[in-house]
Amino acid sequence: MLRTLFTVGIVALLGLVALKLVFGLLGPLVALLFWLIGLAVKVLLLGALVYLVLRFVSPATAERIERAIRQ
Repeated sequence: MLRTLFTVGIVALLGLVALKLVFGLLGPLVALLFWLIGLAVKVLLLGALVYLVLRFVSPATAERIERAIRQ
């Protein structure tokens, strides 16, 4: 029983140290990662919007773009 409590305590302390390392020392890298993910989502949404407009305005061009991407 005492050994189990001691093991849980050690694992909890190691987890706290890991969180401190990730968000303390590597915080700027985590922030950069989230910024890049946000930028990628914005580019994806803009590309989807452009494709949908192109699909309604010129379906033949949209089909050519699809074929070019698939090859």
